[in-house]
Amino acid sequence: MATKTNPGRFFEDYRIGQKLIHAVPRTISGGERALYHALYPARHAIHSSDEFARSCGLPRSPLDDLAAFHVVFGKSVPNVSLNAVANLGYAEARFLVPVHTGDTLRAESEVIGLKQNSSGKTGIVWVHTRGFNQRDEVVIDFKRWVMVKKRNLDAPAPETVTPDLATVVPADELPIPEGLDFTGYDFALAGEPHRWGDYEIGEKIDHVDGSTVEETEHMLATRLWQNTSKVHFDVLARTEWQRLIYGGHVISMARALSFNGLANAQMIVAINAGTHANPCVAGDTIRAWSEVLDKAETPAPGVGAIRLRLVATKGESASMTLKGENGKYHPDVLLDLDYWALMPL
Repeated sequence: MATKTNPGRFFEDYRIGQKLIHAVPRTISGGERALYHALYPARHAIHSSDEFARSCGLPRSPLDDLAAFHVVFGKSVPNVSLNAVANLGYAEARFLVPVHTGDTLRAESEVIGLKQNSSGKTGIVWVHTRGFNQRDEVVIDFKRWVMVKKRNLDAPAPETVTPDLATVVPADELPIPEGLDFTGYDFALAGEPHRWGDYEIGEKIDHVDGSTVEETEHMLATRLWQNTSKVHFDVLARTEWQRLIYGGHVISMARALSFNGLANAQMIVAINAGTHANPCVAGDTIRAWSEVLDKAETPAPGVGAIRLRLVATKGESASMTLKGENGKYHPDVLLDLDYWALMPL
C-alpha cells in the first residue's frame, strides 16, 4: 500500500552538496516574543522595549536573537534531524539582520559534511543553514552538526568529508545592526551599571541563579519552535526512556540567567562555537557562568563587542570546572557556547 507519510531522512540518505528546502514559512507575531519571555527569564532591555530600542538608534525592539534562531532552527529539523540521536554543535553563526514582528522567515540548508561513526549505527551530518525574511535577506546564517541514525546498517559508509570550520567570527566581520548607537544608553533602565570597559579578558562571572527544567515548559518550547525531532517528544525514541531537552532550550535558559552580571550584553551578533556537552532531561536544574574571552571596538557609536564563553551546568551550583584531566567535559556541563555580543562602551 502506498504511503504519503515521511519517516524522515536517515544518515545514508544524505550526500555532500545536497540542498534542502525547509517547509512552512512562519510569520512572526508578538506571540513569539511573549511566549519566549514566558519560557525564559529574558530581560535584556533592547528586546523588551520599543522605546529603549529607539533610544539605541533602532526603529523598534527586535525579536530576541535566540528566538529568531529557534524559528530558523526549527524549520530545518524535519529535513536534518528528525531521526537524530542528538544535535552536537554549532559554528560560524551570524545574526545578520534583526527580526521584527511581521517578518516572515523561511530556511534552506546544504549538506557540507558526512562521517559514519565507528559503530556503523549512526553518522555525523554537517549542514549550512540560512534563514531568510520576506525580502530574501539572510537574517541568520549558521553551521551545525548532528548525529543521525542509520535506517539500514548494511548501507555502505559514504566518503568522509569533514568541513573546515572557523574557530571564531573575526571581530571586524561582526554584523552591526544599522543605526545602532549606544552613546545615549540608559544604564539605569537596562538594569546594571557595568559597561564594556568594566570587563577584563579572563574574568569569570557566576550568574548565581538557577532554573529547574520541567516537562511542561520544554514541551511548550519545542512545539513553539516547531522542532519535530523524535527524541524531544517520544520516550520510545531513546533507550534512556526520557525525552531529551532541546539544546536550544538550554542555550536560551543560560543566556537569560546571564542577565545577572551581563545585563548590558544586549545583542548576540555571532556564535563562534557551541557544544552540547551532556544531555539535559526534565528535573535538571540549569545554572550558568561566563568567561570573558576577548573584546573589540566596533564602528558603531558607543558600541563595543565582547566575546563570551557561556557555560550551562546542572546541579546545585554553577561549578567552574569545565573539563577533567582526560580532556572530556565534566558530566555536569550541559553547554559550552562561545559568542559575540554588543555592549555599550
